[in-house]
Amino acid sequence: MTDKKLDKIHHMAIKVDNIADAIKYYTENFQIEILYQDETWGFLQFGNIKLALVLPGKHPPHLAFLKDDAEKYGELKLHRDGTSSIYLQDPFGNYLEYLKDPNESEFDQ
Repeated sequence: MTDKKLDKIHHMAIKVDNIADAIKYYTENFQIEILYQDETWGFLQFGNIKLALVLPGKHPPHLAFLKDDAEKYGELKLHRDGTSSIYLQDPFGNYLEYLKDPNESEFDQ
């Protein structure tokens, strides 16, 4: 084992065709909490991770990593929930979101 602090995944985002239908499916099949819901975006809390539901063309499916130094990757965009982030692609074409959350730190346990 190492004493090094590991990075934290804040949430995963998957593409759905209808937010309300997707929220209905996930709440009927899993024990979760709805953190946010509107017509274009849903945010669900599982026991160990958050899941974002996104519409095609609004946000790319992605993995979001908590990064206290997210601004070093470029200019951050402020979001409605107080977080700020930047989307980048890894060398394999996957979208990654480097997220700064004033209520969480990448080093919180």
